[in-house]
Amino acid sequence: MKVDTKDPTSEVVLRLRMGAHDSHYAGGLVDGARMLQLFGDVATELLIRFDGDEGLFRAYEKVEFLAPVYSGDYIEACGKIVQVGKTSRTMEFEARKVIRPLPVDQGGAAVSSAEVLEQPLVVCKAKGTCVTPLHLQRHSQRNTQ
Repeated sequence: MKVDTKDPTSEVVLRLRMGAHDSHYAGGLVDGARMLQLFGDVATELLIRFDGDEGLFRAYEKVEFLAPVYSGDYIEACGKIVQVGKTSRTMEFEARKVIRPLPVDQGGAAVSSAEVLEQPLVVCKAKGTCVTPLHLQRHSQRNTQ
């Protein structure tokens, strides 16, 4: 079944700051796997809203890392259910950088300077499938083929 995009259960957005503990490489670069961890959290919330259960992430069919993410960046991770099967839920995800640190050599007044980006920068996109076993689907009125 196709999902009504106006349904409040069909999209989830999380926003958080990448801290020093998220950086894995030189220069404060954050590992791309961190975006997939955020997508997993988005998927879990989508499943709870849709099925009343956390379900299980089955597989990614597509992942694109499009721009670097650094410590201090604010990332908005969003996802929506785009197709529903008997137990499967296909989802699309996008992570966008919405705030970035602004170094002194780039116009910042101090090391604590930051700027809200005029246009969010898409840093990662993915598509994946999650599964909620039938016996765990508490919102069965939505689960029709």
